[in-house]
Amino acid sequence: MMNIGAAMKAKKAWETFSGNHPKLQPFLGAAAGQIEENSIIEVAITNAAGEKITTNMRITASDMELFRQLKEMM
Repeated sequence: MMNIGAAMKAKKAWETFSGNHPKLQPFLGAAAGQIEENSIIEVAITNAAGEKITTNMRITASDMELFRQLKEMM
């Protein structure tokens, strides 16, 4: 059972996050149309000291099924 108060709080936090980072949602929308099985997603984080950490993952058929299910939920 979902806690409505927590869901409303998370929605407000997401709205604030989206307002702080307005380019992210259009990027994710455009990227979602490009992801297919065997695509590679790479993520890099650079901290305030300039140190960078990077990882990547190859998208599998089961990942694509998860994405499909998440899309249906939205």
